[in-house]
Amino acid sequence: MAKCDICGKGVTFGIRVSHSHRRSNRTWKPNIKRVKAIVNGTPCHIYACSRCLRSNKVTRAV
Repeated sequence: MAKCDICGKGVTFGIRVSHSHRRSNRTWKPNIKRVKAIVNGTPCHIYACSRCLRSNKVTRAV
């Protein structure tokens, strides 16, 4: 579910490094919001990241 329906941004993986340089896996999750938007002329709920909402790639339904 952590994927933007507009740009496709999803979870990315990396390595957490502690002070003593021990390494373990970690994830970065995008800031996904469930919004009501106009898609093909009809309002429906989609998942959009905050960057797509800020840059007006999503037309919000009232």
